[in-house]
Amino acid sequence: MKKFLSVAALGAFLFSSSAIAGENKGLNVVLTAKDAQTQMMAMVLSMMTLKQKKAVNMTLCSSAGDLAVKGKESPLLKPKNKSPKMMLQALIKSGAKVEVCPLYLPNANLDKSVLLEGINVAKPQNVAKELLNNEYSTLSY
Repeated sequence: MKKFLSVAALGAFLFSSSAIAGENKGLNVVLTAKDAQTQMMAMVLSMMTLKQKKAVNMTLCSSAGDLAVKGKESPLLKPKNKSPKMMLQALIKSGAKVEVCPLYLPNANLDKSVLLEGINVAKPQNVAKELLNNEYSTLSY
């Protein structure tokens, strides 16, 4: 009986997990990392999410906010010889919502005019709402 209950509980967990995964609408990504490889992994997983017809909401904070600034370069990485910034622009063109956190610009002594096309300044109440939405998974780098 004990074994049956364990198997039943595991089955219920797996069923509910797969049901939740099937209802998942997308991915929230909070990116603060300065490291280009970490930034690129966030971009690659976000692109794979979009290719699965799911939404991506990305918030760039701290050093990662530099990716949103016109004229700031990021390094090319192997094997595709693309930079995190190039992937970010491809994400935007593919429909990802990308924002910089509201602390980034004033603390970098910049204003909205430096942002790449398609990138806005996040509103904390909206980011919090997205992060608390259980229909989305959240990754933080």
